[in-house]
Parts: sequence; C-alpha cells; structure tokens
Amino acid sequence: MKNEVYKFRKGMKLTQEDLAKKVGVTRQTIISIEQGKYIASLPLALKIAKVFQVPVESIFMLEEKE
Repeated sequence: MKNEVYKFRKGMKLTQEDLAKKVGVTRQTIISIEQGKYIASLPLALKIAKVFQVPVESIFMLEEKE
C-alpha cells in the first residue's frame, strides 16, 4: 500500500508528533506508516484523512502488482 501521509503532513506544517497526537497513536507509528513499514488500520486511515480534510483515497492507495 502506498501512502501520501508525508506529503500531506508537510503541506499542513505538522510534525510527526503533532499528527500522532491528533490521531491517537505514537510518533513511531506515523514514522512506520510514512516509510511503508506499517499499513494503517481503516479507523486510523479515516482519522488521518479527517485531519487532512481529504478523502482517504487521496492519502492511501493500493499498489497494483504486475
């Protein structure tokens, strides 16, 4: 799964810690999501989308396998 969390977070001038607090997770979780090491649960993905005020599909995308 690809994500644009880093791009949206930087666009809103939020730190990883700021975003983590807003969605109720640790900074390490945000780091892992941004690096693609952790796939956010649906409830977490929806919370992140709500912070950025965009549809969840704008942030998280399935990667098509060839």
